[in-house]
Amino acid sequence: MRSILILNGPNLNLLGTRQPEVYGTTTLSDIEEMCRTYAQAIGVNVAFDQSNHEGDLVDALHAARGTHHGVVLNAGAYTHTSLALMDAISSIALPVIELHLSNVHAREEFRHNSFIAPVALGLICGFGARGYTLAMDALISHLEATE
Repeated sequence: MRSILILNGPNLNLLGTRQPEVYGTTTLSDIEEMCRTYAQAIGVNVAFDQSNHEGDLVDALHAARGTHHGVVLNAGAYTHTSLALMDAISSIALPVIELHLSNVHAREEFRHNSFIAPVALGLICGFGARGYTLAMDALISHLEATE
């Protein structure tokens, strides 16, 4: 059975209360439950991790190799700053979908730059919590097409 890691970066543990006008009122726990339910419906395993620390996210990406078939990554602000995450993604030979709850291209200029995008399979942004299941679908479709 295929396995997907859903990896969330800094401040995503505060979803539901952090800037609800931007990120909505859905909590990270709500998103995880939505993804578990969806994973069961489509017949995949799903695992979750969240950290506010860049090195922990790098470690989680490294650990995904040999354990998961792909990764959905919401790197939060590290998207715009982290060469370490970009290098980790390049090193693990797994497809990674970059995900953002908000449409980063409709926000501040600094959010338009992503160090993740050049090494990601694709990018989903602006669909709120629904973006996670969209990313899962995109990842599974890619895996099926490359079997």
